This record gives sequence, structure tokens and C-alpha cells, in this order.
Amino acid sequence: MAFWKKKDTNPAEGTGDTTKKKKKSVAREWIDAAVFAIVAATLIRTFFFEAYTIPTGSMEGTMLVNDYLFVSKLAYGPRVPMTPVALPLVHNTMPLIGGKSYTESVQWKYRRIPGFGHVKRNDVVVFNFPAGDTVITEYPDQDYYKFCRSAGRDYINSRFTVITRPVDKKENYIKRCVAVAGDVLEVRDARIYINGTVTPLFPHSKLTHMVTTNGSAPGVDESYEFGERFDQSHYRYILENCQVAEVQKASNVVSVTPLFQYQRGQTAADPGEWCFPFDTVNYKWNADNYGPITIPKQGVTVSLSQQTIPLYRRIISNYEGNKLEERDGKFFINGTETTSYTFKMDYYWMMGDNRHNSLDSRYWGFVPADHIVGKAWFVWLSYGPNGIRWKRLLHGIGSLEQ
Repeated sequence: MAFWKKKDTNPAEGTGDTTKKKKKSVAREWIDAAVFAIVAATLIRTFFFEAYTIPTGSMEGTMLVNDYLFVSKLAYGPRVPMTPVALPLVHNTMPLIGGKSYTESVQWKYRRIPGFGHVKRNDVVVFNFPAGDTVITEYPDQDYYKFCRSAGRDYINSRFTVITRPVDKKENYIKRCVAVAGDVLEVRDARIYINGTVTPLFPHSKLTHMVTTNGSAPGVDESYEFGERFDQSHYRYILENCQVAEVQKASNVVSVTPLFQYQRGQTAADPGEWCFPFDTVNYKWNADNYGPITIPKQGVTVSLSQQTIPLYRRIISNYEGNKLEERDGKFFINGTETTSYTFKMDYYWMMGDNRHNSLDSRYWGFVPADHIVGKAWFVWLSYGPNGIRWKRLLHGIGSLEQ
């Protein structure tokens, strides 16, 4: 019997395949790495967390301009993209060249993957701007409907370029959720009441105050936000709640009192400054004295009348996709006459902590559940006129509220 060791062979031998595997070029390796990075970043941004920058002072002093924070998508459950065909890592506008970064040829209905919880009162929330479905391209950050109330829709449409945007491509806003679905909200002299109970004041929330002195300038910290001097004894300051007591301690200060633009029952002369629902006959509300108003809740039915339709017109037609017609004092939804409506979604009421410098729900109404993006998580970078604000870095929103 003969024994022998089998000779090692090339794996390709015996198969008829003599082709050697080609090595990727450097360019191909870079392309593959870039594609992988873009896909991974897009998935993280869509379903886990997203970076966001505070652009305005509406949330001062809790959140400051040029605070860079992460927004948790998992807190309320990530929203499945409703406009899926879009340029990755870009929100709604093409960088450098401008124009839409998405196409509306494919639209998916609203779905949300279950998250760790639901929107709660006093959460700091990022959401799509409800009134941002129609945009003036020359002024993309402004409220189109406010401009129309001031100057007229025909004038605005004839002078500017107007476009529409789907829900998930509207501009992102950040505010504090002060009321959830089913709550009754009222603002009395700038204090918020929910279901008849006054809500606590956050230390860094801001409000305009009148500082009265004995005839000389207030001896207060120069960092306090000065407004204007009315005379030798009266000065306007925008103060955080925690600063009021400090100002009152100044030796020449007689009193520090909240200063309101409007009293109860007053409305602005300019329609562009009217508060939601923009009906000054039935709702004589202003930013300091507002409501009471009930926040719509999924499954709840409300009566429709000439007095209530201003509150719900936009919900019925824009947010919940019905055809609403009003003829001879009667209401027709999808062709059927009706005197009531049942809400399909929950809604929320959002307000800025800088109460006299915030474009919020008082001016454009309810925030639908399908507009919710995520919960503000923590600040990873912050800088101001004097450089990096080191004390704010890597701080959670809860700690910055204190």
C-alpha cells in the first residue's frame, strides 16, 4: 500500500476559476468609508439623537444663544421619516446653493417607534414649527401667516417667493412644554395656570420688570439685561426670576415690579401681533393675559360653532388632513355637514422661558404630536461674546434649569 501527502493547491484549482481577487483602489476605499459614515450618521440622527443649536434668545436664561445640545429621539420615540427621499444630513435646504434638499414625490404617513416615555409638562422639547408649512424663501425663519395678517396675503404672495413644506421639513423650534393634551391653560399677568393651579417659576426664566429707584441709576450688576430708562427714577430691565431679589437689595432701589405690555382684555392694534386664534371679537387675549384654553386630546369631541371654529380650523384642515368648508354658518368636513369634531392626535402648548421675547404657542397655537422631534438632552458646547462658557459644557438640561 502506498501512502503520500497531498500537495497543497490553490483554492481556485479544480474549480476552473483562475481569477485573482482584485485589491480595491485607494479612491474606492475612501468612497466606501464615506458611504458607510453617511449611512451610519443618518441612522443615528434619525433614530437616536441629533445635534441642535440654540439660534435665538427665546429660551433665555435656561438655554442661551449658541448653546450646542443633543436632542434625544429615544425619549419620546423616534419618528419614522415622512419625507424619506432627501439629501442625507441636511434638514430642508441645500447647503451653499439653496433650494429644497428633498422631494415630496414620496410621502409616508406619520409613525413613531415606541420610546422611553411621553411629552410631559415642563419638558424642553424640539419640534417642527407648526406654522412653517408655508414659507417666504426670503425670510425663511419668519411666520408667513403673521406677515399675511399684517400686509395681506395677496401682497405677500405677489412680492415674495412662497413655498410649502411637509411636516418633517418645517423649521425646528425649541420651547418648554407648559401644557399637555387635556390640560386647561390660562396666563394671568404672565403667570401660567394649569387646571387652575399656578405653575412654579424656573429660576432662569425671564420677564420684563420696572425698577423704581430713589432718583439715581440702579446699582446692579452690569450683566443684567438693561432695557431703557424712562426718567431718573424708572428703568426697564429684563430679569431672570433669580435676579429679582438681588436687584431689590440695591440700596437705591425702591421697588421691582413686573411690567406688562397689555392688560387683561386688551389686544394689539396690529393684526400681525394678535394672539392665537386671531379672533379679537370672541377672544380678547394677549401674551400676558391669555385663555383659558383647553389643549386638544386624541379621541375628545368638541362642538363646532362660529365661536369655537377659530380654535380648531387649522387642526381640522391642516394638521389632520380634512377638507373643511364653511357655508351659511354651517360646517362641512369631507363633504358631510357636522356640528362636532373628534381629534385624531394629541396636542401640546409650547412657550419660551423668555416670556416677553418668544414666538410661541400664544402666537400660533397648538403643536401636534406628529410635529414632535425629541427632548433636549444636554449641552456639549456653548460659547458667547467672551468665548467658551465652560460651566455649561456637558451639563444636562435639568441642571441648567436650576
